[in-house]
Amino acid sequence: MTDQAVIDHIKDTVENNDVVLYMKGTPVFPQCGFSSMATKILEITGVEYKAENVLEDMAVREGIKEYAQWPTIPQLYVKGEFVGGSDIMREMFESGELKTLLREKGVLTDAA
Repeated sequence: MTDQAVIDHIKDTVENNDVVLYMKGTPVFPQCGFSSMATKILEITGVEYKAENVLEDMAVREGIKEYAQWPTIPQLYVKGEFVGGSDIMREMFESGELKTLLREKGVLTDAA
């Protein structure tokens, strides 16, 4: 894929899925501690999400960093907006802000 094709693919994925986590590995088999923590946080919140394994495509791995202007992975997107990486996710989870955000965006409706 060309650089623009990669960015277009990322944009399409982020805009057409309510919650997207770009991570190293998969939710079942995360390939780094930060990705593992991110998936656990999302599982605890009970929100459905699409996971994108950046290790499967080096162009996507580099492209997602450019797309968000954020140097690290994992990266969480909710309703097309970049939320942050695993540290931000952890802080938001611990403070309750993450559930509030997910509810406000209409992607978390249960009482989890």
